[in-house]
Amino acid sequence: MAQGTGRTRAGGHRPGGVAGLIRTAVVLSCLAFGLVSVPAAQAESAYAAYLDLPLVNGDGSGGGGLNPALPLDPAELRTALDQARAAGIAPARYATLLHQYWLTVATQNADIDLAAWDPARGVPANSRTFIQVFVTYLRLNNQHPDYYWVGLAGLAGGSFASGFFDMGDVANIVTVPGIHQLGDAVADLLRGTPADLLNLLPEDIRLLGTEGERLTTDDLIWYQTRLLIMQKHIFIDQVPMHEAYAADGLAGVEEMYRAGVLDENAVTAWREISGGTPAGLADAALRMTDREQNQIIADQWDVTSSGRGAMGRVMTYVSTVAGKAAVPGVRAPGVFAPTTISAGSAALRTPLPNFNWADRDTRWNYITNDLLPRYLELSANQAVARPVLAEPFSDKLASGRLLRRLPDLLGDLSAEWQLTA
Repeated sequence: MAQGTGRTRAGGHRPGGVAGLIRTAVVLSCLAFGLVSVPAAQAESAYAAYLDLPLVNGDGSGGGGLNPALPLDPAELRTALDQARAAGIAPARYATLLHQYWLTVATQNADIDLAAWDPARGVPANSRTFIQVFVTYLRLNNQHPDYYWVGLAGLAGGSFASGFFDMGDVANIVTVPGIHQLGDAVADLLRGTPADLLNLLPEDIRLLGTEGERLTTDDLIWYQTRLLIMQKHIFIDQVPMHEAYAADGLAGVEEMYRAGVLDENAVTAWREISGGTPAGLADAALRMTDREQNQIIADQWDVTSSGRGAMGRVMTYVSTVAGKAAVPGVRAPGVFAPTTISAGSAALRTPLPNFNWADRDTRWNYITNDLLPRYLELSANQAVARPVLAEPFSDKLASGRLLRRLPDLLGDLSAEWQLTA
């Protein structure tokens, strides 16, 4: 028989042909049970569908993750991510996949159901998630004391929001009558103020006095939904990078930077955290706070303050009046920047702040000149910081409620509204 003909002298197949058929059957069986690897072209299909995906829900306004084409299972995302890395895919092409992976790690560690996290469902449906976000911030800080930003978010963010969230049924929200009482008190004081001084008062104070009593439950529900959206947006942006650094160190956030998930400001903060110097940690906190306030939610505050007619300004201003971060030594906004005006020989000093938290420049002025410095002082003394940061969030939430603080606020108004001729 000539070599290579593949046939016997009788013209039939060689005996080896039968063995080949058997081997083929065995290989097919192994493929079916996942016992051998598939060709590269087939392996690619596990991640190819996840490349070049846009951030459909990057602002936190919708339910679920960043793009509906991506799964919510971190193990499945990690498999696709590892395949894309192994294939040498440029990080920019798998940026949303990478971001979603660390987001699912973050929500899993936070005991948050990402699929059900939808701000549009309102406070009752999101009450547990609302709490878990702040619990997560404080947990991360207590596990990693050099994560300054999450500690600040847990103390300041929780205190700011607590006055506007009742964690029970929506019918039990107490802030509508609370705002009515506050608005009525301001209206009474405005009636006794000379017209030439009234014209100089910030518009927010005048709106509180004229429109506060008209606030409805629907207005408040809308406002709470806006806060829930911003809360999710901040979590989406900040917590994944904290989890990436916790798991993979600087390499984890550097990959996010190469993918375009993080910018130069953010990755610089992590490099400073990695360096571990006091000055570096303080600057990292400033950078991350700047990112949060001036990049992530600045536009959303603009939309919120201009919404619902005058009520957007009323509610954001009441947030400012009622907000006092649970950071030792920090001043309430009305103490930090009280409204003081004069006209001729007449002068008026009020305990109401002369700024609205929703406005970028004045919010940043308060943060950088009072809130952040006091927090950095706290963080520099870990013996003092640990008990403050370890206090259960539920206790912090209760202490910041507007209902509890309303008598003091009303008392301050009547005692500190000082008119001189």
